[in-house]
Amino acid sequence: MFSFAAFGNDLHSGKRSFAFVGHRRIWYAIALAMTVASILSLALVRLNPGIEFRGGSEFQLSRVADTDTIKGSDAVDSVVPGAEARVTVIGNDSVRVQTETLSEDETSQVRDALAKAYDVPDDSITANFVGASWGSDVTKKAVQGLLIFLVLVGIIIAAYFRTWKMSVAALIALLHDLIITAGLYALTRFEVTPASVIGFLTILGYSLYDTVVVFDKVRENTDRITLSTKRTYEEAANLAVNQTLVRSINTSVVALLPVASILFIGAFVLGAGTLKDISLALFIGIAAGTYSSIFVATPLLVDLRRREPEIVAHTRKLLKRRAEVASGSQSGTTQDAEEPVVVAAGVGGGEAEGKRGPAVQRENSGQRAQPKRGRRR
Repeated sequence: MFSFAAFGNDLHSGKRSFAFVGHRRIWYAIALAMTVASILSLALVRLNPGIEFRGGSEFQLSRVADTDTIKGSDAVDSVVPGAEARVTVIGNDSVRVQTETLSEDETSQVRDALAKAYDVPDDSITANFVGASWGSDVTKKAVQGLLIFLVLVGIIIAAYFRTWKMSVAALIALLHDLIITAGLYALTRFEVTPASVIGFLTILGYSLYDTVVVFDKVRENTDRITLSTKRTYEEAANLAVNQTLVRSINTSVVALLPVASILFIGAFVLGAGTLKDISLALFIGIAAGTYSSIFVATPLLVDLRRREPEIVAHTRKLLKRRAEVASGSQSGTTQDAEEPVVVAAGVGGGEAEGKRGPAVQRENSGQRAQPKRGRRR
């Protein structure tokens, strides 16, 4: 019977191991394919910005008996022909209608048309106007905050691990997670709202947290690695990934389950836009962050450090020693296999003994005569 605890113990002790670092070209290819696909989706499909970023007018209808979205589109088109209307059902009895920026007269007419189309009183409809300048300010500040965050995190990781290469590997893995999350947002056509931005910022913390935990184990295993006679730097780093694998899986599953529940409830049960937007970003980001910390960050760190003179010299020395031990073991095995043949030839007499020659016979005769001299004494 499979035991997850025993599986984790085997990985931690090195009894069982997966070649995460050894197969890094495969993981690089998968990560590169997902990144390119995400960039293409951002360029071709593009993100779907919410009204907070593009600006416009929004109408919220409550206590609606029939939530047919076509009624909302037809009501807006009857007042402003050709105007784009985004109609969304929220929960069981609410409808949200978003349009381009309307004048006060157009807003009043659309409100009356929606009340008539859905057969609801005027006090069941609220109208709001959102300027595009607010969204542009939020976007600008979010980009500035992201850049400052990346710079500070890079400095802190480099100072903590005492090497800039760990910092570079962690930041590349982080950018991988952000690009994939944004690409899936574009493919699913989910609206990018302030809640989505909060989800993106949360991804930054989670992805770095998981990567730093793995890197901390790598640093522990590779401390004074040039003095080790057991493992190369690549092997020690791969062992660190295996030792933290179960922890990463458990942490990710525990984090993904509630996020998946929030995503399902927000998207299909309540229709709450805020829950849906933030939970989708978290779900994608956590999954991508787990993948990058195991399959991208550590292998990339190994590639950055494996060409250092000390690492190269230690690796060559260790591999040469292993080759000498292996060749010595093979020679010893051959000698052991030949020795029984010689001993077998010396056992017994007759033809086998005669073939060995007079010298050997005299030696054996002398050995047999020794007990007789002892008895005469």
